[in-house]
Amino acid sequence: MIRKSSLSTKFFWITLFSIAMGLLETVVVIYLREIYYPDGFAFPLRPIAPNLIVAELFRELATMVMLLSIGFIASEKAPARFAWFIFSFAVWDIFYYVFLKLFLGWPESLLTWDVLFLIPTTWVGPVIGPVINACTMILLAVFLLLPNRDGKLLSLNKQEWLLLIVGSVVVIISYTEEYARFILQKFSFNEVLSFSVSEDVQAHALHFVPQYFNWWIYGFGELLMFLAIFLYIRRKNL
Repeated sequence: MIRKSSLSTKFFWITLFSIAMGLLETVVVIYLREIYYPDGFAFPLRPIAPNLIVAELFRELATMVMLLSIGFIASEKAPARFAWFIFSFAVWDIFYYVFLKLFLGWPESLLTWDVLFLIPTTWVGPVIGPVINACTMILLAVFLLLPNRDGKLLSLNKQEWLLLIVGSVVVIISYTEEYARFILQKFSFNEVLSFSVSEDVQAHALHFVPQYFNWWIYGFGELLMFLAIFLYIRRKNL
């Protein structure tokens, strides 16, 4: 049986940790924008020193490791570990934008374009996209952490996992497809992977300005994830 006091305590401290991570992420971005975008962030992206690009990639990897660690520290049960990971991820992401708005007055609106991620390629999209994703993750995390009538945590089944994974991949495609098309218009896939033309690819990428976000692809991905959550809630029978 999971004690409610224990669960509420974990929610408090993990939420606090995630908000602090969001603040830390915001401060790093404030420094970067002061250096590279003193007049305000906008596309096309400006050239960044190669060593800083490498540092950014490792920072993103380190962030994922920290968020995964939260799940393993918070619970010994797989469903709860996954739930705490996605909950922490979502709170961190939302408050990252909250603090950017407080400190920089950015984004101007929820439809403002942003660079969301760099691994394995550049992700771009309106700010509202990751915010909706984060709310979906919080919804799923809460239901994963609530015990059923027997006082036990219920794992996702294969069908629900499949819907979540496919939905997530579809959403990622919505964030990466325009940038990928822009790069592949000039370079082949093999050339993109080749170190011999990497500088040319990077130079071309600096001309990228996002124009169109495919809401149909994004919406389909979110629909699949909501379907997974709905099936899980119905099966859980709280």
